[in-house]
Amino acid sequence: MEVSRRNFIKVTGASTAGAVLFNGCTVPDREKVIQSPNQLPEDTVSSFENWYASVCRGCSAGCGIIVRVVEGRAKKIEGNPDHPVSQGRLCARGQAGLQDLYHPDRIRSPLRRVGPRGSGRYDVISWDDAQAELTGRLKALAEEGKADSVVLATEPLRGLNAFIAQQFSTIYGARLLAFEPLDQGALWKASRDVFGEDTIPFFDIERANYVLSFGANFLEPWLSQVSYSRAYGEFRQGERREQRGHLVQFEPRMSMTGANADEWVTIKPGSEGILAMSMAYVIIAEGLANRAVVDIMTARGGASALAAFRPEEASKQTGVPAERIQGFARAFAKTAPALAIGGAGAAAHTNGSFNLTAILALNFLVGNINRPGGVFANPTASIPEFSARVTAAPYREWQRLADRFENPSLRPVGMLLVNNTNPLYGLPLEARFGDGLKKVPMIVSFSNMMDETTVMADLILPSGSYLESWGDDIPEPGIGYETISFQQPVVRPMYLTRSFADVMLASAAGLGGQLKTALPWENQQAALKAAADKVFKLNRGSVRGPSFAGWWNGVLQRGGWWDFTPTGRKDIRVAAPTLPRQVISANFAGSDKEFPFHLTIFASTGVGDGRGAHLPWLQMTPDPTTTIAWQSWIEVNPKTATRLGLKSNDIVTVTAPNNRKLEAIVYVYPAIPEDVVAMPAGQGHSFMGRYAQKRGANPLAILASQVDSDTGALAWGATRVRIDKTGRTVRLPKLEGAVPAVQPPDYEVVQITDLRKAGGN
Repeated sequence: MEVSRRNFIKVTGASTAGAVLFNGCTVPDREKVIQSPNQLPEDTVSSFENWYASVCRGCSAGCGIIVRVVEGRAKKIEGNPDHPVSQGRLCARGQAGLQDLYHPDRIRSPLRRVGPRGSGRYDVISWDDAQAELTGRLKALAEEGKADSVVLATEPLRGLNAFIAQQFSTIYGARLLAFEPLDQGALWKASRDVFGEDTIPFFDIERANYVLSFGANFLEPWLSQVSYSRAYGEFRQGERREQRGHLVQFEPRMSMTGANADEWVTIKPGSEGILAMSMAYVIIAEGLANRAVVDIMTARGGASALAAFRPEEASKQTGVPAERIQGFARAFAKTAPALAIGGAGAAAHTNGSFNLTAILALNFLVGNINRPGGVFANPTASIPEFSARVTAAPYREWQRLADRFENPSLRPVGMLLVNNTNPLYGLPLEARFGDGLKKVPMIVSFSNMMDETTVMADLILPSGSYLESWGDDIPEPGIGYETISFQQPVVRPMYLTRSFADVMLASAAGLGGQLKTALPWENQQAALKAAADKVFKLNRGSVRGPSFAGWWNGVLQRGGWWDFTPTGRKDIRVAAPTLPRQVISANFAGSDKEFPFHLTIFASTGVGDGRGAHLPWLQMTPDPTTTIAWQSWIEVNPKTATRLGLKSNDIVTVTAPNNRKLEAIVYVYPAIPEDVVAMPAGQGHSFMGRYAQKRGANPLAILASQVDSDTGALAWGATRVRIDKTGRTVRLPKLEGAVPAVQPPDYEVVQITDLRKAGGN
């Protein structure tokens, strides 16, 4: 066949084999009508396009997406109108998935370190050599009786990836730990204690009439931003609503959610649980709750059992006037349906579990459990391969791992596997994780970007973009009924990459024995289809069919499978919890005299907790309350700024009690108390590509090792700081400012081999 320009484009740009076109209910038919490519003139580049359903991996929410593919190239990502989480909507991080796919600094093939550790000097190797080196090292450690010296550090996992990681770690004998910088450990524990469920519940904001939000910034990156934002729109002005919902936001620093609330109430950091308990006292004392429920929750003690939380006392500890506490409690009890939620702001303290337990328990007092506008359970998948989860390990566990690096008397770490997570960036410097990392004999990274942890690796086995890979997901939090999302590759892999699951399955095959028996699949696609076949045999849910082949095409077209009938739902069956009787106050590192400011850290709207910092679309996404982009900053109250002789754009030094320091640019912000300063997380990378490195500061690095007393999770809101002038000034980039210059990445491949000979998918 003669190779013409058009044939060349059609061959080289073809989308991935086996992908199934989206066939949702809202794509108009006219979008599918195009001119036949065979009738186009020879010199015309056709615009033959397809839409494919898949799953967004821009954050942990698991939104359904559809991707527009033209001539084999992904051009646009939108929310999947069929998917119950996104319902056609998508946030900036979802849109930026294209830049993750086409990023110029992606790691393009397996690499072996040839320079000193941390130097960023690597040589290209083949996948055969890389897989053999990984499997050989694992086999050698097992034969030496040192399998327990292997640690698998991963991002939080759900579904099949979690199942494979758990099976591999358990049978081999490795330690499995998940890491995320701002983990939700306190929320997980409070959900178990209050609702008896091992999942985060579904908060039905959409159908509520009155919502009390304690530090839950659900209109920005918290749990499931797209789902909550859509629900908030209905809460405010849904066509089927009889009245406009009323939102009260309690937090020290005004967030985007606070700016959109009917009432924004400043509160002393760490006192959210005390405020919630004081409201509970008022509701019980004034007879506004069911007597039988009150007897259970107070062990028949009534309001007197909660005497420590009387509004007059709570006002001193929270900063909220007693009469306002009483007013909120009465409105919450009398405006049905009412809903109380607690978020990262309440969880970020040494009493985080206490705060969230008290907040969530309010829902039992107003009788909104399993009712519209209230709280529902989120059922897990019926299939074990899909219901598996690996949640973030608490900070205490990462401290113990760092001790194993440093202390020769403890069991040494012989090999560290790092899957798409960056603890060297996200852990405080006080954890000394980086110092110990240098002593690990072998580090293997599965990242596709050269981040701070990956640059320490001896062997890099890069994973592909989620737009190039198979996968699945159980949304967390879910939407109140059983849901399984399916991810399919919408384009062919651009580089020589393999998924984490494919590498672990190949390692299991190489090691043989029980591992091979437990993980028998050739690759992730085969494992996914085997698990999906079990869902097909349930013969229920949104997609059914006489054969698995037809059913499989159906779920890929829809982007998933869900069952919103009673069979796919689950009630919260636990009795109302017993309310705490004693005040548990937050503790803070540093004295208020030497370190007069509470440091509040929040996830950036664009780059989040730092995992999106390599994407320029997210870097240029302006903060909704300050319009700042491309930079980090520190928010200071106007009166505080005047007292310290500061103004916006001044550079200050921020010092923590552990003498860790950083520099930040002042933004004078009126919606913050005088004794609180706030910084966004996500900047301050020393690696991670040209758009992330050497930009802004990382406030997580200077935190003291304060933890939630119940879970051991990092209390990232429990550090006091002081700020000092440097005498320097720089202009903060704003919405209409110039784009800052970028630098090439700080790593190099010292020997460029012919990538076609390196092998891959």
